[in-house]
Amino acid sequence: MGKIILTGDRPTGRLHVGHYVGSLKRRVELQNSGNFDEIYIMIADAQALTDNWDNPEKIRTNIIEVALDYMSAGLDPAKCHMLIQSQVTELTELTFYYMNLVTVSRLQRNPTVKSEIQLRNFETSIPVGFFCYPISQAADITAFKATTVPAGEDQEPMLEQTREIVHSFNRIYGETLVEPEILLPENKYQMRLPGTDGKAKMSKSLGNCIYLADPEDVVKKKVMGMFTDPNHLRVQDPGRVEGNPVFIYLEAFSKPEQFAEYAPEYANLQEMEDHYRRGGLGDVKVKKFLLNVLNEELDPIRKRRHELEKDIPAVYDVLKEGTEAAREKAGQTLAEVKSAMRINYFDDPELIRSQAEKYASENK
Repeated sequence: MGKIILTGDRPTGRLHVGHYVGSLKRRVELQNSGNFDEIYIMIADAQALTDNWDNPEKIRTNIIEVALDYMSAGLDPAKCHMLIQSQVTELTELTFYYMNLVTVSRLQRNPTVKSEIQLRNFETSIPVGFFCYPISQAADITAFKATTVPAGEDQEPMLEQTREIVHSFNRIYGETLVEPEILLPENKYQMRLPGTDGKAKMSKSLGNCIYLADPEDVVKKKVMGMFTDPNHLRVQDPGRVEGNPVFIYLEAFSKPEQFAEYAPEYANLQEMEDHYRRGGLGDVKVKKFLLNVLNEELDPIRKRRHELEKDIPAVYDVLKEGTEAAREKAGQTLAEVKSAMRINYFDDPELIRSQAEKYASENK
């Protein structure tokens, strides 16, 4: 069996640097590693509709934004399949079959579901589609027989739900589905970047994101306005590094060689952090260093995006081709699932023959 990746994002807006360090950059590295036989990158529009059902235009217009972010970050349609979830209808059918393998109480215990319900104020009125999206995600993963799912640590409960569904299906119907493993970011600071306002999660709805497509002047405004240590009021005051978003971003993005170019008085990040802790290093200087680090990472992405924006029909062609490849793969899995469940009536000549013989015998 080959090594297969499935991962993706909800098209509710442009992707931000949290997406980039949390999964997108790693996807590009994995794509270029040559270690995987198939790679599927999903734009999860059907999942996004579970809490944006009243605003489908938001999803419709953001599909191209996510696709542009994917390709500008380095995802290559020659090496991976970029697809639109809703256009692979086999996923919906698989979701329906998997629903019989999961209880309501199990879904209620899913930590990711609970936190997302709270975030969206769905406590008293949960849309069924939203409530069941762990099952839909299991369909997405198993449809492509994914062995590896690159994701942040917040997605581990969702992967565990998928593994439970795989175990239940294979136990009841026979070995059919593949059990996936999560691939976490190697740098713990990349697992979840805080928002620029210091809140634990970078979120489009909170307006605390730095987007991959943000121009330099916008990035500068956001970085210089970032939350730091509220007790670090003067340059000479000792500062706190732990929990400080500016230093968390530097842990995630900075490289040793960048200090020689942008902050030559420090050999590495540890020296800068030590100076900040003992006092004498101002927030503005640290933020200016972070700005240089971020722009070095984002400049090539912005340039590639600018070129891609010149031929939007070509980007839709990439999505169409990727979706067609995905449908073929998902169709094969669906056929195997239906065969295992014994609901492949028209594709089972033995069933038709045995039933014909039965009734022929009864009517003699």
